Amino acid sequence: MPVKLLALRTSILTFLFLLISIYTFGQSANLQVVALPGDGVYTLLRRHGLNPSEHLSKFMELNKERFGKDNGLIAGKEYTLPELTKASSSAAPATTGPSPAIAKETAASSPAKSTSRVLDIPLFGDKYSRVEVKDDKLKGAVYYLSSGHGGPDPGAVGKYGSNDLAEDEYAYDVTIRLARVLMEHGATVYMIIQDPDDGIRDEGVLKMDRDEVTYPKQKIPLNHSARLRQRTNAVNGLYLKHKGAYQRMLAIHVDSRSESQNIDVFFYHHENSKDGEQLAKNIHQTFTNKYKRYQPNRDYSGNVSQRSSLYVVKYTHPPTVFIELGNIRNDKDQRRFVISDNRQALANWIYEGLLSDYSAEK
Repeated sequence: MPVKLLALRTSILTFLFLLISIYTFGQSANLQVVALPGDGVYTLLRRHGLNPSEHLSKFMELNKERFGKDNGLIAGKEYTLPELTKASSSAAPATTGPSPAIAKETAASSPAKSTSRVLDIPLFGDKYSRVEVKDDKLKGAVYYLSSGHGGPDPGAVGKYGSNDLAEDEYAYDVTIRLARVLMEHGATVYMIIQDPDDGIRDEGVLKMDRDEVTYPKQKIPLNHSARLRQRTNAVNGLYLKHKGAYQRMLAIHVDSRSESQNIDVFFYHHENSKDGEQLAKNIHQTFTNKYKRYQPNRDYSGNVSQRSSLYVVKYTHPPTVFIELGNIRNDKDQRRFVISDNRQALANWIYEGLLSDYSAEK
C-alpha cells in the first residue's frame, strides 16, 4: 500500500476514534470521512459502524452534491456521516409485511389478484401462477433475486447431446422457483431479471431466448458494465423503499469450467459484510446437511468465500450472496439442471438457508 494512502487511512481512523470517544460521553457529532479508492456508499457506511438500512437515506441527503457518476463516491473526497445517536447505534431494524399488491409488484408491474391467502402471479406461468401463502415464516423479509446474464447475453453455454444449455435460462428457472417458494411463506420478493413469457418451466432442455428485462421493464443493454449497473441500480432504488426492513440480495449464476470438472454449489460474499457472510454460511450449511442426507457416500465440497470484486456484491446495498450452482459444461452437473425436480430442489434448499438466516435475525 502506498505510504501516503496508509497515512491517510491511519489519520482517518484516528480522527474517527476521537470523535466516537467524544460521543460516548454524551455528545453526538457529524463525522467527516474520506472515501478510499474502490469505496461504495454501502462499504463506507459499514466500515464506520453504520447500518445502511438505517443511515443510507440521511447519508445521501447530507452529501447530495458530492457524488460522481451513478451516485458513486469519489476517492479522496470528504463525506459527512449521519449524526451518531444512542438510538441509531443500538436499535434493531423494523420489519414490514408484504401485501398481495407488493407480492404482485415483485413479479410484474400490475396489481395482484388475491383471494384470502392466494396470489395470482402471471410471471410464474399458467401452471404455477396460483400461489397459496402457506404461512408467515418470512413475513417482514424482503428479497431481491437476480439471475445471471439475460437479454443479449446468454452467459455460459454447455453442450448436452445436440442441444445447447444456456446459463441464463437455468439460473432464471431456479431463481423464479425460489421466488415462488419465498412468497408461499410470506416474503416480499422482487425478481430483478424477468422473462415476460417463460414462467416456471418443467422441460429438460430450456429454449434460449433474449427477451428478458430488468425490473420493472427495462431493456437489458448489450454492454456488460451497463447490464450490471442497471440491475444494481434497480435493487438499490427498491432498497430505499423498504428502509428498516430485513433485506437480502441473491445473485444466482451457473459456472463454466472445463468439461471434466464437476463442482458443487458455492457462495461468495463481500469481505466487509457480516450479514452477507452469515447469510452465505446459513445457505451453505443447509446444502451440507442435504448432501449428507441424500448423498451420504460423497463429500460436499461447496464453500463460502469472499469475492468483493464482483460488481453486484460490491455495489448492491443489501447484504448480498452470489451463488454458483454448478458447471454447465460438465455431464454430472448438467443433470443438476436438466431435471426439473433438481432445479426445484435447489430452490427449496436455498429457501431453507434463507429461512434459517431470517429466523436467527428475528
